[in-house]
Amino acid sequence: MNRSPKRPPMTASAGSEGYRLSKNLEYLKPSETVSINQETQRRRAAGEDVIDLSAGEPDFDTPKLVSEAGIRAIQQGKTRYPPNAGILDLRAAVARHLSLLSGGRPVNADHVVVSTGAKQSLFNACMTLFGPGDRVLIPSPAWVSYPQMVRLARAEPVMVAGDIEWSLKVDVDALNAAWDHRVAGLILCSPVNPTGAVYSRAEIKAIAEWTREKNVWLLADEIYRRIHYGSGPAPSVLDLPDEFLTRVVVVYGASKAYAMTGWRIGVAVAPLPIAKTMAALQTHVTSGACHPAQWAAAAAFGDERVEASVAEMVEAFRQRRDLVVGHFREHLSGVEFIEPLGAFYFFFRVDGYCNDELATAAAFCERLMAERGVALVPGDAFGDPRWVRLSYAASEKDLTRALERITQFARKRESVRAGR
Repeated sequence: MNRSPKRPPMTASAGSEGYRLSKNLEYLKPSETVSINQETQRRRAAGEDVIDLSAGEPDFDTPKLVSEAGIRAIQQGKTRYPPNAGILDLRAAVARHLSLLSGGRPVNADHVVVSTGAKQSLFNACMTLFGPGDRVLIPSPAWVSYPQMVRLARAEPVMVAGDIEWSLKVDVDALNAAWDHRVAGLILCSPVNPTGAVYSRAEIKAIAEWTREKNVWLLADEIYRRIHYGSGPAPSVLDLPDEFLTRVVVVYGASKAYAMTGWRIGVAVAPLPIAKTMAALQTHVTSGACHPAQWAAAAAFGDERVEASVAEMVEAFRQRRDLVVGHFREHLSGVEFIEPLGAFYFFFRVDGYCNDELATAAAFCERLMAERGVALVPGDAFGDPRWVRLSYAASEKDLTRALERITQFARKRESVRAGR
């Protein structure tokens, strides 16, 4: 009698209605920031008055010159498959742009790979550089997708806690404490999402020296580099001499400084063999990024007239940063926070308001949403359940209303803890 081969049982361990999923996804979790944003939209659609301070994107329109370049590309029929690593005009514009940001240092367009957003650039780099048995150091708190990307590469993410006395940044001593011979990489974000902290040039140099000595890849996420409240752009690994860059991949993009999140254009700058391998990987995943969007990004990086829009947006973020910091200092003076020097995030501590009923930042944020209609992202998502991230990529009117609601909620929690 012919018998069908016995099939393995379908399990629900992956939460997929009993279907067995690939072990590649064993540790995969949905993006908490995306989930919160979707819940906010759902509540708004249901008629609730919700102020969304969870979004990690500018609330400005794409500069007109940039949008017009994208429209023009469509009208000119530039809608076919683009070159896989990106159109030359965009790669050359990125190279010139990054060169100017770092004092005229040479940046070779052949080392630039264009992808569908900086998130894909990071993913490509992780898949290219890391694999089974590797460990990758990630300063914590950290953006939600870093450890997920490392695990998808079948490597092990190692969270390295930042020092509160140093704006939750890490130093070489902390990296040394986490290092062993399996460590293959370090992912460093500056300006930092979620804290808004910025690594100085001296700090970046010390870390780059450490990665070189340890023969470790440095994956530098500089997507927020232009949104910096000091002089000029934030410090970068590209400010360092060439000898520091032999094992460095820099990730950049158009989404933040040019308000182009939906255009999905990210770039990576890497040593030529790595750039070629990342591009080869991309041929099997997405191929080239959206063709008209690449022409729009070429205008963003290459047209000097766009810089006025960038400067205007950064100044608006600076004013909002000052509004939020000033409010906390005046009305919530007992709350610890990280002074934001870049990006558009404010990271503040809430464990002082927690108790057995409200044990973590996630519970704090859920109650704040339910009672006051303000959407924030709990620090649980970034690896520290004591903190909360507030995005001030919102109008001053909405920020003012939200800050009043947060203050009312916090004072109510104080009363509960005091037993009143």
